[in-house]
Amino acid sequence: MEFSEHIKTANVEDVVLRRPFYQPTKGTLCVTGHHLIFSNRGGDSARPFLLLLRNIDAIEKSVENLPSVSSGTITLKCKDLCVLQLDIPGMEECLNIASSIESLSSLETVSEMYPFFYRPPFLSLQDQWGLSSTEQHYAQMKEIHDGWRVSQVNRDYSVSPSYPPAVIVPHSIDDETLVKAARFRQGGRFPVLCYYHRETGTVIMRSSQPLSGANRKRCREDELLLQAVIDGSELGYIIDTRSSQQAQQARMTGGGFESKSCYRGWKRLHRQLEKGKVLQESLIKLVEACGDQSHSVDRWLSKLENSKWLSHVQTALSTAGLVAECVERDGHSVLVHGSEGTDTSLLVSSLAQLILDPDSRTLAGFLGLLEREWVQAGHPFQQRCAHSAYSHVRLRHEAPVFVLLLDCVWQLARQFPLAMGFSEPLLLRLAKEVYASDYGTFLCNSDQERCVTGVKERTHCLFQSLLRANERQHYSNPLYERTELAIWPSIQPPSLQWTCAFSPIQWPFDMC
Repeated sequence: MEFSEHIKTANVEDVVLRRPFYQPTKGTLCVTGHHLIFSNRGGDSARPFLLLLRNIDAIEKSVENLPSVSSGTITLKCKDLCVLQLDIPGMEECLNIASSIESLSSLETVSEMYPFFYRPPFLSLQDQWGLSSTEQHYAQMKEIHDGWRVSQVNRDYSVSPSYPPAVIVPHSIDDETLVKAARFRQGGRFPVLCYYHRETGTVIMRSSQPLSGANRKRCREDELLLQAVIDGSELGYIIDTRSSQQAQQARMTGGGFESKSCYRGWKRLHRQLEKGKVLQESLIKLVEACGDQSHSVDRWLSKLENSKWLSHVQTALSTAGLVAECVERDGHSVLVHGSEGTDTSLLVSSLAQLILDPDSRTLAGFLGLLEREWVQAGHPFQQRCAHSAYSHVRLRHEAPVFVLLLDCVWQLARQFPLAMGFSEPLLLRLAKEVYASDYGTFLCNSDQERCVTGVKERTHCLFQSLLRANERQHYSNPLYERTELAIWPSIQPPSLQWTCAFSPIQWPFDMC
C-alpha cells in the first residue's frame, strides 16, 4: 500500500502547536509518509518542526462541532515521553489528521520504515555497516588466540537464529560439539565469550538456559564446552538471572538449570532480575509519577518509590558487580544466563564490562559494546520497544530493558564522573533512537532478520554517525580521564538517584 493511501488530509492551515516551555505557535501542519511537519510561515525564520511518526506512542483527540465553531484537538504522546498538542480548525480535518497519524505511526513492515528512506549526505551506503565484526573484535584481542577461536558454525543462522554468524568459543571445542550443545540451549544460544580479563585470564560468557526439563536431561557436549572454559582452574560461577524458584519452575516447561553433579567445577548463584510485563509496568508507573503534579511532594515521592524502578536499577548494578567481582577479585570465570538469554543476560554482561574494562568506557568503546552485546547478540529491539509508557496497547513482548541499561550507565557516570568518555546527552539520544530512529541500527530482532530485510544494505548505522567529528564533540565528556582501574558502583539507596533525564519533565526540553 502506498503511503498516500493512509493520508486523508495532507495539510491544514492555522494549526496551533503547543509543547512544554514553548509559546504556542500558529502555522501549517503537513502529514507525510513518515513525518509530521509544522512550519511557522507567519513568524520569524525558525526552521520547521519535524516529528517522526514512528515516535508517536498514543493519540488522544477531542472535537467540538457547534454552529459557531468547528475545531478539534489532538494530543500526541511520544515514545520518548514528549507530549505535544495540536489545535486544528475544522472537525473533519482534525479527525482526518488523527486517522492518518494512527495508520502511519503503526506500520509494521520493516522496509516501509523511515531508515530505508533516510539518505544523509555525510554517510554512504557503500560504507561498512556497523563498527566492527566478531572477527575484527577477535583480531584485536591477541592474548586470547591460543585458547579461543572464532567459529562460523552459525554462518547460515541454522544453529541459533538470534546469534550472529560468528562467535568466539574455546579453541578445544569443535563445531560439531557446538551444534549439539546448541540443541540443549533455548533458542540454540550456547555459551559464547563476551569478555576476557587480561590480568586474571578469566572470562565472562553468556547463553540461554539449558533444556534439562523435568526429566533432568543431560548434554555431554554442553558440559564439555563449559569444562573447557575453566580448564586448569578450580571453579567457575553461573549467574542465573532468575530466582531459584523460577529456575525450578522452568523445568516443568522444558527449561531448567545446570545441576552440580553434571557441571563439576561450576557453582550456580541466583540473582533475580525482572523483565517483561513487570519491567514495562514499572516504567509506566515511573512516567505517571513524574508527570503528576497534583499531589504533595511526599505523595509524589511515594509514587516514584512505588514504581520500583530504582529497585530494578539497584538489582542490575548489584548483579553486574557480583560478576565483575568474581572475575577480577576472585579470578573465576562466569557464565551469565536467564531463560532466553536475550535480555537480562545482556544487561548484566554489559554492565560488568563497563565496571571492569576501561576501553568500554570510551565513547567509541561504549558504542562498540552496545553493538556486540545488544545488536549483534540478538536483543529483540522491535518486540521490546514496540511501545513506550503511554500506549494503551500492551504487547506480550514489550520490556524497556535497554532503557534500564541506560539508566544504570547514568548511575555509573554520576558516581564516577571522570571515568566515562561519553556524556549524558549520548544516553538521552540512545533512549530516543531505540524507539524511533532515522537509522537502521535498532530495527528488527536479530542479525538474521536484518540480513533478510536488507537493513545492512539499505539503511545507515547510528553508531557510525555518532562517531563523526562534530557528533563526537557533542557527546564526549570534557572531564574524562582514563583509568585502568575497575569502577565499583555503590548500590546503597543514598547512592542511587532518580534519573530526571529519563522523565517527561526533562525529555521534551532536550529532544523536541
